[in-house]
Amino acid sequence: MSNKDGKTNVPPAQDAPARETREETQKAAASGWARGGEQQAANGEARAQVAAYGGAAAAEADVEGLLAENAELKDKLLRAMADMDNLRKRLEREKEDAVKYAAAQFARDMLSVSDNLSRALEHVPEEKRAEGSEFFKNLIEGVEMTLKDLLATFERHGIKRINPMGEKFDPNYHQAMFEVTDTDAPTGTVVHVMQDAYTHHDRVLRPAMVGVAKREDKDKG
Repeated sequence: MSNKDGKTNVPPAQDAPARETREETQKAAASGWARGGEQQAANGEARAQVAAYGGAAAAEADVEGLLAENAELKDKLLRAMADMDNLRKRLEREKEDAVKYAAAQFARDMLSVSDNLSRALEHVPEEKRAEGSEFFKNLIEGVEMTLKDLLATFERHGIKRINPMGEKFDPNYHQAMFEVTDTDAPTGTVVHVMQDAYTHHDRVLRPAMVGVAKREDKDKG
């Protein structure tokens, strides 16, 4: 049926199903758009979480790297400090030794003076001293005083004379010149001293020249 405008009039009863179909279509489209929006939001949130996790992991890796670098630098610093401390101690020890043993060579050269004075006195028998003139006695007394003062000066500078007679042979302090077999002393005992030993503080300035007992037959028996 047409109206005066030429349009076809659809009865209300026939137009109702069409409206319902359009409404359902619109609702379905709206629901799809809604679900699509929710999915996009969920995807965006997931991407944000992944990005946040990746940033945290990278930050953790950076922290671990810094800690490792710090530990390495600390170890290097401690090693350098230990090396410097060892160097300082070594330099101090060398300085102390340089001062302590500065007179060693001079003292070694003076030992021959002490030896000559000692030999001079040893070669004067007691009876000759008693029989000698006043001048001779004064001369011997002067040599004895000179030797005594020289040894006292040695002592003040840490130099000591050691006579090892009767001691056990020690290669650190004694130099064996010969062996003595006809003796009752135990094997390895110093039984003759040709030259006294001298020490300078804790070092041997000159070893003693000695004869050492060796009782081969008696020791075997």
